[in-house]
Amino acid sequence: MTIFAFLAAAEPAAGGGLVSLQVNLMFWTLVIFLILFWILKKYAFPAVLGAVEAREKALADAIEGAKRDREEAARVLGEHRQQREGARAEAQRMIAEARAVAEKSRAELLENTRQDQQEMLERARRDIAAERDKAIAELRREAVDLAIAGASKVVEQNLDSDKNRKLVEAFLSSLPTEKR
Repeated sequence: MTIFAFLAAAEPAAGGGLVSLQVNLMFWTLVIFLILFWILKKYAFPAVLGAVEAREKALADAIEGAKRDREEAARVLGEHRQQREGARAEAQRMIAEARAVAEKSRAELLENTRQDQQEMLERARRDIAAERDKAIAELRREAVDLAIAGASKVVEQNLDSDKNRKLVEAFLSSLPTEKR
């Protein structure tokens, strides 16, 4: 006796209830399930598994791309920070150079002003000395003229003015002069 016959004999005669065992129905359900499973395995599962694998691969690629993008962004951020620090250092260097140049220019201007002031003072001293010497010479000439005029009145004769002038100038030049 086969299993199917055994199962058919075990079937109750009364049409069965909810818990009753219907072997015939089970057999065809199993056969249909196996045929449907084989068809799905042959045609549907490869397509579904391919789509799932493609989706997994796309997600893995997207995750890998995001990691690469994040690493690239971190690298670019680092480069920008270095450039910013370099620019800051360059700006500080330029400011320091500008300050040094300004200080040097200021010192040069002060030195030039001092030199100009010193030259003006020296020129003024020379001018004053020349004017003083000129005034002294003028005073001597006038003194000589007055002395000659006074002497000619005293002697009451007209003396040779050139000869007398030389005589008085020689006398005056022999006198010690005070420089003021």
